[in-house]
This record gives sequence, C-alpha cells and structure tokens, in this order.
Amino acid sequence: MYFKRLKDLRIDNDYLQKDIAKYLGITQQYYSRYELGQFTIPIEQIIKLAKLYDVSIDYIVGLSDEKKIKTRKK
Repeated sequence: MYFKRLKDLRIDNDYLQKDIAKYLGITQQYYSRYELGQFTIPIEQIIKLAKLYDVSIDYIVGLSDEKKIKTRKK
C-alpha cells in the first residue's frame, strides 16, 4: 500500500531514507520500497514512524488530515 505522506514527513523533518531505515532496523533499499508502495509496511513500523514524527497513524496512512489526535477533556 502506498502512503504518500511517508516521503513528505521524511523530507519535512530533514531525514534521508538511510536515516529512517536505520531507525527501523532495515536497509535503505527496503525502506525505499515502503515509500514507493512496493512493500506493505508492518503496523509495528507505522507505530514507530508515528512516534518519530509525532503524528497520528491515521495521518500517516491518509485517513485524517489532522497530524495529531484531538483528545477530549474530562
């Protein structure tokens, strides 16, 4: 599945593919295939990326245009 925001987030945060690949424990070539939509990204990797970029998983996968999840006050 292709997630366009992966590349956008990486570039906006001044990371190279090799930086993200090292963070995820994979090769740069493998990470490149995530960005191109050639490989399905495991949920564990999406969670790590959401934490790294401080955005919601929904934002990464394109289900929301809000970078952060809005929480309700009690």
